[in-house]
Amino acid sequence: MYFLSNFMKTKWMRSLDLLFLPLVKLFQFKMKKMRAALILCFILTQVMTIQPLYSKDTSKNKEQGKVSFVDKSGQKQVDVMMDGKLFTSYLWPDDVMKPVLYPVITASGTEVTRGYPLKPRAGERTDHPHHIGIWFNYGDVNKLDFWNNSTAIPAEKKNEYGTIHHKTIEKQEGGKGHGLLVVTASWDGPDGKQLLAEKTELHFINQGATRIIDRITTLTAGNSPVPMADNKEGLIGMRVARQLELPSKDQVTLTDAKGNPTTVKSMSNEGVTGSYRSSEGIKDDAVWSTRGKWVDLNGTIGNDKVAIVMFDHPLNIGYPTYWHARGYGLFAANPLGWSIFTKGKETLNFIIPAGKSVAFRYRLVIHNGSDLTDEAINALADDFAKKY
Repeated sequence: MYFLSNFMKTKWMRSLDLLFLPLVKLFQFKMKKMRAALILCFILTQVMTIQPLYSKDTSKNKEQGKVSFVDKSGQKQVDVMMDGKLFTSYLWPDDVMKPVLYPVITASGTEVTRGYPLKPRAGERTDHPHHIGIWFNYGDVNKLDFWNNSTAIPAEKKNEYGTIHHKTIEKQEGGKGHGLLVVTASWDGPDGKQLLAEKTELHFINQGATRIIDRITTLTAGNSPVPMADNKEGLIGMRVARQLELPSKDQVTLTDAKGNPTTVKSMSNEGVTGSYRSSEGIKDDAVWSTRGKWVDLNGTIGNDKVAIVMFDHPLNIGYPTYWHARGYGLFAANPLGWSIFTKGKETLNFIIPAGKSVAFRYRLVIHNGSDLTDEAINALADDFAKKY
């Protein structure tokens, strides 16, 4: 009986196995599918969470690409690259009497600086050969003219002019969204003696369609004070492409501080689209000799809408600066030329004391694809003021 009982129990258990085993396997299969479905749902949830954030950043032009440098010191230049393409070059050739940034190119590849005299282009003006790219100097430093110096000055008059000689590259530091180039230079008289020692930080910021140059230049006097008398020629300047000039049919004769005349000839206005707008709401030719925190120069080159904005800094002397912005393509900020811009009503006649230093801070924004609103420009101004 015991054997029969065990036999029947074993047979019964086997019957149950045969009955429930398919059900168990089916349940396990369903669980695997459910687990896979849950994992897929989790992944999709994460992707959907990330995508709106990415789109939001892109819409605000916050994407920051790579900034790098190509040192070509043997050719007296350092190329500044953004996303692997040339943005500008820091140049110090022997036939240019100061270091310059040239050319300046938008994110879309549009060159916004005049080509002449380094690489002349058809249809552009050929006046003022000392206007090259972006530069920093002044028209009266210890009674020497640094601004107007060029190879066009006759040898017998060279004793009236000063030259800025590049000295060293202290730092080249690239990175994501930002690059830093630190250089030194010497402001020298015609006798070769140094008047001022210069140290300049050039911050290059890549924000996609918006490219930024922040320049912080510190000038240090030697054993003697260095006067920088009121003069209209200064301080940070840029000469823009023909298309960004203001339309004009008039021939203009301009003189420098020494009375030397330069005739700016009238030309065809075809494709000439430039327009100035200051932080104070002043426009076009009326901007010249007025004060403002910033000035926007906008226009179109080919099919590319371009905006170039120059910013003063609250810590600069004479803030907000006077603007030496001309319709023929000179775009400059001059905080030192008070008596010229006020027609003698105010005078500064700035002096750097012996052994002392003064810092000048300026921002240039090169934007393409659209003009910039006052709100956007003011946000860039606030950022600049807080950063340095």
